[in-house]
Amino acid sequence: MSTWSMISLQDANSPMMENLTMFHDHIMTINILITMLVLYIIVSIYLNKIINRTVMQNQLIELIWTFIPMIILFFMAFPSIKILYLMDEIFSPVITIKCMGHQWYWSYEYSDFSNIEFDSFMIPTEELNNNEFRLLDVNNRMVIPFNTYIRLLISSVDVIHSWTIPAVGIKVDATPGRINQASLLTIRPGLYYGQCSEICGANHSFMPIVIESTNPKLFISWIKNFN
Repeated sequence: MSTWSMISLQDANSPMMENLTMFHDHIMTINILITMLVLYIIVSIYLNKIINRTVMQNQLIELIWTFIPMIILFFMAFPSIKILYLMDEIFSPVITIKCMGHQWYWSYEYSDFSNIEFDSFMIPTEELNNNEFRLLDVNNRMVIPFNTYIRLLISSVDVIHSWTIPAVGIKVDATPGRINQASLLTIRPGLYYGQCSEICGANHSFMPIVIESTNPKLFISWIKNFN
């Protein structure tokens, strides 16, 4: 999760977030190189005394500053297109979970198991334990096994919400009357926090999301003991 000292992205806990992090670094590297080159040209032109007031055109330079940006855009576009296709792909899911947005909480239904359905409300500040986070912890976490492909079916019963977990690289709109689909795969156990990322009303800031990624054996035990 994000802390006060962080100035970069959260640690990735899914192959998708790893790809997004590498793409971010790739784009930032290109942007920094372009910025340094442009600043060098501006300073060089400002400081030198060479002027060409009578030169009307230079087709070689025009070709260079046309084709070089095209090549740079290709290097930026191909990784982006690859990630877009990966985000839409569903790889033989083992478990399907329905996530429904409400004003202002989330409800979850494990379609592959009978009677596994619950609401997830934010824990009020006055009821928090010392090891829980204000405005982020919930009374019922979404428990999933790690290293398991999971299909998420996301929708809403009232207004538009957005189901978002930054550490796993997922942000999907929950739109009333429409079911959006996403793939989820966590690569290690832990607690991962998110919040509704669509302004959905007065209590928009008070409908957090918590994923508890755990060992598959512990997940099966949780399913068996679910009340």
